[in-house]
Amino acid sequence: MDKQKIQQYGDELYQSLLDRQPVTPLTDREADITIEDAYQIQLRMIQRRLDAGEHVVGKKIGVTSKVVMDMLKVNQPDFGHLLSGMVYNEGQPISVSTMIAPKAEAEVAFILARDLEGPGVTAADVLRATDCVMPCFEIVDSRIKDWKIKIQDTVADNASCGVLTLGGLRKSPRDIDLALAGMVLEKNGEIISTSCGASVQGSPVNAVAWLANTLGRLGIGLKAGDIILSGSQSPLVPVVAGDSLYCSVGGLGGTSVRFTA
Repeated sequence: MDKQKIQQYGDELYQSLLDRQPVTPLTDREADITIEDAYQIQLRMIQRRLDAGEHVVGKKIGVTSKVVMDMLKVNQPDFGHLLSGMVYNEGQPISVSTMIAPKAEAEVAFILARDLEGPGVTAADVLRATDCVMPCFEIVDSRIKDWKIKIQDTVADNASCGVLTLGGLRKSPRDIDLALAGMVLEKNGEIISTSCGASVQGSPVNAVAWLANTLGRLGIGLKAGDIILSGSQSPLVPVVAGDSLYCSVGGLGGTSVRFTA
C-alpha cells in the first residue's frame, strides 16, 4: 500500500476517534491490505495522537485466545500502543459518551522495572524485568463500524484500544503463578466469567515475551515504567451507562470500573 493511502486511513481512524463516528472496514475497501500495511496505518494514527500532546505509556497485546484467533483467522496475537490519554484511575467513572461501542476485558497488567528488548526474550527474562503485576480492565472500542473487523482492521485501529484502569494489589510476578491464578469477572453483581491465566498463551508471562520479541524484530524495545496489558482473560463484555464491573485475580485482589453517561 502506498504512503498516501496509509496516511489517509490513519488520519481517518484518528478523526473517527475524535468524532466518535465509525468508519467502513478497511478490508472492505482494500482487498489486498496486509497486516504490515495495517501496522503502518496504526503508526500514523498514533502519531496524530502524539502530535496532539499525548505520550506513549506502554503496549497492549490483543487476540491472545484461541477463540479470537480462530474468529480472525490468524495464528498469533497483535499489539497496540497505550497512550497517556487512555489511563483512568481506579474508581474514576468512565463516560460511555467518549467512545463508540465500548466493551470491557479483564486482564493482568505488567509494570516493567527495566528495559526489555527482543528477540530472544524468554519468560524468565520477563519475570526479571517486571516490577509488579496487578489486575486491570481494558475498555476496548472499535472505530470500525459494528465491530465488523478482520485482523487488518483491528491492527490498523491500534488493536481496538479504548481506555484502561489499573487496580488491586501490586505484586511481583515471581511471587505468584500467573498461569494458575484464577480470575472471576462480575457485571452488576452477577458472575459472568471465570478463567485462569493459562487462557492467555499458556501464561500472561508468555504473552509479554511474545510482545518483546515481536517488537524487537521491528527495532522497538519495551521501556522501564511501561504498562503492558497481557491479554484478555474474559469475554468481551458490552457496557452501557450505569454498568459496573469487578474482577478479582487469585493472589492479586480485585479492581472495579463503572460507566456513566
